Amino acid sequence: MGGGHLRTNRRNPVAAADHSTSGTDEIRGEAQGTAPVPLSVLDLVTVGAGHTATEALRTGVELARLAEGRGFHRYWVAEHHSMPGVASSSPAVILAHLAAHTTRIRLGSGGVMLPNHAPLVIAEQFGTLEALAPGRVDLGLGRAPGTDGATAAALRRTERLNEGADDFPQQLAELTRFLDDDFPSGHPYARIHAVPGPVQATSPGGVQSPHRPPLWLLGSSGFSARLAGTLGLPFAFAHHFSAQNTVPALDLYRESFRPSAVLDAPYALIGVSALATDDEKEARRQVMAAALNMVRLRTGRPGLVPTPEEAEAYAFSPMEREFMDSWNANVVHGTADEVRSGLDDLHKRTGADELMLTANAHSGAVRLRSYELIADAYGLPAAPRV
Repeated sequence: MGGGHLRTNRRNPVAAADHSTSGTDEIRGEAQGTAPVPLSVLDLVTVGAGHTATEALRTGVELARLAEGRGFHRYWVAEHHSMPGVASSSPAVILAHLAAHTTRIRLGSGGVMLPNHAPLVIAEQFGTLEALAPGRVDLGLGRAPGTDGATAAALRRTERLNEGADDFPQQLAELTRFLDDDFPSGHPYARIHAVPGPVQATSPGGVQSPHRPPLWLLGSSGFSARLAGTLGLPFAFAHHFSAQNTVPALDLYRESFRPSAVLDAPYALIGVSALATDDEKEARRQVMAAALNMVRLRTGRPGLVPTPEEAEAYAFSPMEREFMDSWNANVVHGTADEVRSGLDDLHKRTGADELMLTANAHSGAVRLRSYELIADAYGLPAAPRV
């Protein structure tokens, strides 16, 4: 059912003004230490060979605490399906768990693949998350399935997968109206309310939080860049797997941007694969293992993230070797100083307002160490003593 035209503000002018002020604060971060822009974390909840999803999720809690203690701005998890090495099929569930183990860092989806879900369900899930962690929840949305076509068909209960992507603007409009509880009178959904949500403030004795999760649009091409700009929403680009499109997409976003009740100027972050280790050789070993995992995924053989030893012993075909070299060319890796230099160069080339780092490695300990090293390289605040 249609949700009406796309909007960026609320029905209540006072609420709209409040959202404009708080929304800017909730979207824009502050650079810490010597970092050129705010640094954030994208966690794919990777599962290495010999490890379990339980261990991967425990690492996520450790990483969220580390990120919070060291001054990273936000911590996002991404929706993926039918991938043994990625345990992030349910972002809302993971975020609720992380909310219970953190107090300040922003938590969000990077992203929820909206065509896989009914907009009302997402409004309810993220309204619940907002109630659990008031004022620090982001709702990042994508239009891709986050998986292969067969799995997407199972998720969506339809074979018409292109329809889901094509309907994304309409689904986004419907989700926004559920979040703001402002379907027009006479609309079939006018008497349906996402709870927790604004309707609670209009009930007898009701008091509702002034916050609602700010919407972000995610993308790896120009479609969402243009849509985010047109709506005046913040934009997150997947540089980590679509590096050749980064600058064109960011340019399109900025050119298309129209000020809104949410933002008065463009705000774009980019997801970046970055892995720092104590020596350069170890970094190469780790990213080779992650690249082998991608080779297998792209050739229809998804599995757990292999060990560096398995990757070193693997007989890459010439085509696989070419793919691996191309993939790793866009992974910022090496010592802490090398990674800092690579991130600084990337920021200069793209003008991104925020860098969201994802560290893909077989071992949770390696991933944790990488963020520590990067934080040290930029002089981010020391973690408070417990």
